[in-house]
Amino acid sequence: MKFFKKIILSTLILQTIFNLSNAQEAKLFRFPTVHDNSIVFSYAGDLYQVSTSGGTARKLTNDVGYEMFSRFSPDGKQIAFTGQYDGNTEVYLIPSDGGIPKRLTYTATLGRDAISDRMGPNNLVMTWKDNDHIVYRSRKQSFNDFKGQLFIAGVKGGLSEELPFVVGGFCSYSPDGKKLAVNRVFREFRTWKYYEGGMADDIWIYDFTTKQWENITNNINQDMQPMWSGTKIYYLSDRDRTMNLFVYDITTKQTRKVTNFTDYDIKFPSLGDKNIVFEKGGDLFLFNLQTEQSTKVNVQIDNDDSWSRAEMVDASKFIEGSALSPDGNRISFIGRGDVWTVPAESGITRNLTQTNGIHDREAIWSPDGKYVAYTSDASGEDEIYLKPQKGDGDAIRLTSNGDNYKYRIRFSPDSKKIMWSDRKQTLWYVNIDSKQITQDEHSDVGEYNFYDWSPDSKWITFVRPEWNTYNRVFVYNLANKTATAVTDNWYNSYEPTFSRDGKYLYLLSDRDFNPTFSNVEFQISYGNMTKVYC
Repeated sequence: MKFFKKIILSTLILQTIFNLSNAQEAKLFRFPTVHDNSIVFSYAGDLYQVSTSGGTARKLTNDVGYEMFSRFSPDGKQIAFTGQYDGNTEVYLIPSDGGIPKRLTYTATLGRDAISDRMGPNNLVMTWKDNDHIVYRSRKQSFNDFKGQLFIAGVKGGLSEELPFVVGGFCSYSPDGKKLAVNRVFREFRTWKYYEGGMADDIWIYDFTTKQWENITNNINQDMQPMWSGTKIYYLSDRDRTMNLFVYDITTKQTRKVTNFTDYDIKFPSLGDKNIVFEKGGDLFLFNLQTEQSTKVNVQIDNDDSWSRAEMVDASKFIEGSALSPDGNRISFIGRGDVWTVPAESGITRNLTQTNGIHDREAIWSPDGKYVAYTSDASGEDEIYLKPQKGDGDAIRLTSNGDNYKYRIRFSPDSKKIMWSDRKQTLWYVNIDSKQITQDEHSDVGEYNFYDWSPDSKWITFVRPEWNTYNRVFVYNLANKTATAVTDNWYNSYEPTFSRDGKYLYLLSDRDFNPTFSNVEFQISYGNMTKVYC
């Protein structure tokens, strides 16, 4: 009997080790909240609950809409959140252990309630005033303004009450409920980092008794998302470049930096009874209010991953761009991230790349018809590849060490070089045989959108972006690496291309003046200025 018990125990231990080794530690956790030993967060559009010690998370919601910005009630018995049920983005309530969501607000939809909207979704849960009242930020009276309003919704329903000031964002009540630490501006969903302009947030304290405001940060940087705990107000600031957690002492009026991350910004922190929980780099972290130490929470998601399962998809419904082969017999295009060629009349369809999980873009033919060039993120960065158009042979990688997007690749007429522009406002070409990359031009003003090869592949023409004047057309000699302007700054010129014999340069230019007077106001209008020039 002891022998069999040892076998069973060993089997259970091995099975546990196997299960742990196969558990999937997920990423991209968002908008967390914490109370006691429980964390609730958004993942893949639903709410999940996990212990503060980590482990496997339990799913709380299961709607096709997005559930976000969950907040525990002060007693930890209820969870308010913003949900996209019933077509609108509204405030909902569930028991902390899960249950049927109860809708608390009813507002007209903005048509801009997506999580990716630059103003953020509408009707976002900010905090609880007490166990019976929830504060949420709404744009129902200001549409898409940075300065939304704060409202209070009761857990029993009914009309919302607007707080007694015209602007508001993230906020937190003092322990006695007589004051509110608040952001007047709502910029967290904007993608501008290190913003120091006039709309940069500060932390203000509003006194409901005296109706007075006090600015406790007052600097040019972003200070946001206040969390009031006892005599301290915690908040985020990027005054040292990376967004970290700071604390302001109400008694001493002193500010301290309490986290020192340099890799990723802290985002969307939430105050609990013992900890502050926040997201950083896709992970969840806990900041202990007593020890002021931050620890990562390891979370596993054990669901069916229905949105990431492999499936058969009709690529013909996801076509991007097209290019005709030099002999006119085939057409290349991108279909759902793969490079395809199809016959003009009869023949077989070829998937040249067959790269699941990789985004191939912008396929073009070599002038000799032997290859198809394209950009791909197969290496993790945007690079240029070459593939035999018949599908035989491996793809040839022509560029390396990419660190930004590459645009509008162009073969030289002799099929020996490929030119492109990039997100860093530079014009390049690569020699296919040697893989040597040459920089033609760099601009501090903008990206290069118009360029072309000469028929003998010895010259390049391009439009240089100009500052505070009109763009000019240039020709570039590959032999001596010099650029010469062929138009001046008096008129805007663009889309240059060589004639087939290489003797002329055709371009568009806005230099045909035919002024007319407006029938409505005393204004001169210049229309139809663009003509083709040689």
